[in-house]
Amino acid sequence: MTYESFAYWYDALMSEAPYDEWKAFVERKVRQYGGADAKRVVDVGCGTGELAVRLAKDGFFVTGVDLSENMLAVAQEKAERERVSVGLFQQNMTELDVPPVDIVVIFCDSLNYLLTETDVMQTFRRVYTTLQEGGLFLFDVHSIYKMELFQGETFADSDESISYIWQCEPLDTPHTVAHELTFFVQTNRGLYERYDESHVQRTFTQQQYEQWLADAGFTVLEVCADFTDSAPCDTSERIFFVAKK
Repeated sequence: MTYESFAYWYDALMSEAPYDEWKAFVERKVRQYGGADAKRVVDVGCGTGELAVRLAKDGFFVTGVDLSENMLAVAQEKAERERVSVGLFQQNMTELDVPPVDIVVIFCDSLNYLLTETDVMQTFRRVYTTLQEGGLFLFDVHSIYKMELFQGETFADSDESISYIWQCEPLDTPHTVAHELTFFVQTNRGLYERYDESHVQRTFTQQQYEQWLADAGFTVLEVCADFTDSAPCDTSERIFFVAKK
C-alpha cells in the first residue's frame, strides 16, 4: 500500500466520508462507558487528521498515529489551520508506542489493512498496553457481507478537478479484497496527471475479533453496526466494537 501521491488528494476523494458520525459515536460511547474525565485519545490510522481535528476542537486531547508520513504532513497543516493541538506520530499500529491515554480509536476500516491474524492480535495487545485501567477501545471494520459486496465491483466518479476509477477484486485469502484505484488530477496548466494506488483489505468474523479482544485482556462492552446502537445483522456493512481495559 502506498500513499505518496494519494495523501494529497485523499480528502477530495473522501469528501462524503461520515467523519461527523464517527465523532458522534466516540462522544456517545465515552459518555456511556468512559466518564467525564476520559479526554485523552489516540486516533490510530488518523490519515489526514479529519477525525483527530474534530475531536480536538470538541475538547479532547488528541494524538494521531499513522504509517504514512505524507498523511501526517497533511494532518499537521490541517491542525495548524484549525488552530488546535494534535500530537502526530509515524508508527505502525502493530508497534503502537505512545503515552497512556483514556481512549484509543481505530476507524474508517483502518484495521482492515492488517492482513494477518498475528498483526490484528498484536495491535490489540499494543492498544491494551496504551490504555489506562478502565480505558476504552473503539474500532470499526468492514463486515464479511461488505467485503462480498466489494468483489468484482467497479466504482467511478468525476468532477472538474479530480476523477477516479476504483476496481475491486477478490483474492485467494478469505474475506480479502484488492482495491485498484486510478485517479486523474487537474494541474494548473489544465492538463490531467494520473496516479495509481493499490490497497488490500481483509476482515474477520465478529466472533474472531471478540475472541482476540478477550485474549488481549479486554472486556467487550458492545458490538453494534453502521453507526447505530443496534446489534449487527446479516446485511450490516460496518461493525463497531466497544471494549474496556
